[in-house]
Amino acid sequence: MRRVLFFSGAGAVLIMLSLLAGGVMASDEARERIEESLTSQIPGLTVHSVSETELEGFYEVRTDRDTIYMTADGRYALLGDILRFDEAGVVNLSEQGRSRERADAMAAVSSEDMISFAPEGEVRAVVNVFTDIDCGYCRQLHRDIDAYNDLGIQINYLAFPRGGPGTPGYTKAVSAWCADDRQDAMTRAKMGESIPEKSCEHPVDDQFALGREVGVSGTPALVLEDGRMVPGLRPPQQLAQLLELQAE
Repeated sequence: MRRVLFFSGAGAVLIMLSLLAGGVMASDEARERIEESLTSQIPGLTVHSVSETELEGFYEVRTDRDTIYMTADGRYALLGDILRFDEAGVVNLSEQGRSRERADAMAAVSSEDMISFAPEGEVRAVVNVFTDIDCGYCRQLHRDIDAYNDLGIQINYLAFPRGGPGTPGYTKAVSAWCADDRQDAMTRAKMGESIPEKSCEHPVDDQFALGREVGVSGTPALVLEDGRMVPGLRPPQQLAQLLELQAE
C-alpha cells in the first residue's frame, strides 16, 4: 500500500516557497497514479485536476476538499499555499489559482438569477455580493447602494442565507427572489420591513451551495471580476480604491 505523507507548518512553507504553479495539465499516467493513491487513502474524494508545477516531479492537485501538492508517484503530499517571494513582495500563487476558479464559477451564473443594482450611467466595475438579508453589515452595504452606483459600481446580489434552508433568513431570501419587483423587495427587506412570503422556482439553494464552494464563510462576501474574494463590508470609496477606479 502506498504511503501518503502530509507535511504542514513551517517546514512545509519553506519547501513550498520554491514551488510555482505551472498550470500545465499532467500526463494521463501521472494523473491516474496520483488519483489512485489519493482515493485509496481517502474514500469519496474527487480529484478535479492535476497540473504540473515548476518543481520537477511535483503536481498541483485540486480536489473537492482542498488543493494539495503531490509527487508523481503519489507517495508524498504537501498541504498549504504556494508562496512566491519577489521584488513586489509575497505572492500567494495558490490564491491566484482559486481566484481563477472562482471567476469561472461566477461567470457561469445567469444574470437573471441575481438581483442587480446598476449605475444609470457607465458601469465601471461589477461586484458580486453573497448576502444575507438579516446580516447587519449587509444592510449597511445596501444603505450605500446609491453611492456605489454613483461611482460606477454595479452590485449583483446572490443569496447566502447563513443559517441555510429552513431558516427565517432563507424564507426571506426566497420571497425576495420570487417577488414581482425583486429590487424593491430586497430593499424593503434589508430595511427591516416585512415582505410578502412567496415561493417559486428560485436560485437560492444553488447560490447558497455556490457560496460554500467558492469559500464564503460570512456575509457580505464580495467577489470581484477577477475572482478575488473580499470578505466583509467595504464602504463605497474604499471599494472604489480597491477596484482601482480613478476619480472622475
